[in-house]
Amino acid sequence: MKQTVLRISDTHEELQVPAGEKLLEYAKRCWKYHDTPIVAARLDNTIVELTKPVDRGGTVEFIDLRSLDGLRIYQRGVLFVLNMALKELFPDCELWVLHSLGNALYCELRCSGKVRSLSEGEIQRVKARMNQIVAHDLPFEKNEYYKDEAFKIFAQQGDEDRIRLFKFRKKKTIKLYRCGDRYDYYYGYMPPSTGVLKWFDLVKENDGFLLILPDQKDPLNVRPPKPLPKLSSVFYEYARWLDVIGIRTVADLNEIISKGEREVAELMIINEALHEKRISQIAEHFANSKARLILIAGPSSSGKTTFAKRLLVQLRVKGFKPFVISLDDYFVDRELTPRDEQGNYDFEALEAIDLKLFNENLMMLIDGKDVELPKFDFKLGKRIWAGQKVRLDKNQPIVVEGIHGLNEKLTESIDRSMKFKIYVSALTQLNLDPHNRITTTDTRLLRRIIRDYKFRGHSALDTLKMWPNVRKGEERYIFPFQEEADIMFNSAVVYEWAVLKVFAEQLLVQVPPEEQEYTEALRLMKLLDYFLPITNLEDIPRTSILREFIGRSAFRY
Repeated sequence: MKQTVLRISDTHEELQVPAGEKLLEYAKRCWKYHDTPIVAARLDNTIVELTKPVDRGGTVEFIDLRSLDGLRIYQRGVLFVLNMALKELFPDCELWVLHSLGNALYCELRCSGKVRSLSEGEIQRVKARMNQIVAHDLPFEKNEYYKDEAFKIFAQQGDEDRIRLFKFRKKKTIKLYRCGDRYDYYYGYMPPSTGVLKWFDLVKENDGFLLILPDQKDPLNVRPPKPLPKLSSVFYEYARWLDVIGIRTVADLNEIISKGEREVAELMIINEALHEKRISQIAEHFANSKARLILIAGPSSSGKTTFAKRLLVQLRVKGFKPFVISLDDYFVDRELTPRDEQGNYDFEALEAIDLKLFNENLMMLIDGKDVELPKFDFKLGKRIWAGQKVRLDKNQPIVVEGIHGLNEKLTESIDRSMKFKIYVSALTQLNLDPHNRITTTDTRLLRRIIRDYKFRGHSALDTLKMWPNVRKGEERYIFPFQEEADIMFNSAVVYEWAVLKVFAEQLLVQVPPEEQEYTEALRLMKLLDYFLPITNLEDIPRTSILREFIGRSAFRY
């Protein structure tokens, strides 16, 4: 029998194993080296399921819930179990997984297209059935089917959305998972069986419920997320808007794209009109407030800069003369910049800003006094003074864009009533299908990959390497303060993945297979594969937030 060599990272063993052997048994031997369940493995630089027969040798690293990949795999398994329980208890209804709220997913149960709210007792019944399925330790089996075979399975289960999704894919086959007598499709890998899925909770939330999942920092203590009523409201509002225009899934979008350029152009106009209307409303809210200071914050690649420029236009329409201050000009001198855990300069830390000078300048501007504003020379790493003096008129708005805008410590000398805080993010609501959602983080990552290449000379690999640190900064400096916002703006563009596909695929395919980031590049490419491309880019308005990332914007950055 043909042998292959596996090097097990946990034990530092080098084993001769029969070709076709599964990694599950080796994973069980290594559980004692992990404090959370092992759900998959990385063979060299490729994620493989524990139940997949090994067809080559290499180094095996087992994946548990301490990693983002492990949490994604665990989440898919719990969603499968949730759907099994719901189908047994409410056979005529469909589970919709809509968006994330911290370590939870907001879900709804829909019957004949209408939301069916579950009572507390019904939620407990669903949870009890899920626990029974977990206790039975049922295996997840993956099988590959030709399209027509898979479509028959979908049709028997009433999964019409799946048929529409795969209608536009070039591949002749579809890989489905089976657990018990239920078939389902999930984008990505699955755990070996239901027995590892012991940590979850269900809690009623608005018309739906929250599926609470482990957190990467403390996976075995499942706690409800911090309440985020403002963020939830924006997600909910956008989801209902998508219902109105009839686009909830990638299949819906692909149907429009397949009809031709006229229908796509109309969709673009509608989406941009929604943005313009919302920005106008935000300007109106500010006009009706007593604030002087507009603070704009949001995570990376959320479109803050274009939003700010479009807001300035709307403020001018209302007769204001907004004055923009760059927070970058208030960096402390390089040698005074705080350092992170690795000893590198932490330019995202609040302490990297001269808060005393910033607040003094703001107070003087608000009081109508002459102020000499600094400029920061990034080459020298020092603040310079160029004699730029400014005096503002009474009630002239001051606009500041920066990651710390929602943190009260940034502007602690200014009375809260004088501040108007805006949170901007691409709160994606488009699903692949009812069970497979597209995350806000993935949308922002694709935007950044394209922008970094076009305007900063960075490869996709460079951006993927930087992204974990970007995310750490967001978790530390932005997300804890998002509910401080007076208003939130959703910069998501419903058709953007079909546009980003045109730019991103050619960049992601260049990530070398030997790089650790290759699996992430491959995951994103597979996601993009579900979308039909939008190639007529001329129809995208020059003021669109998308232009900040793909180029040819009407604004200067």
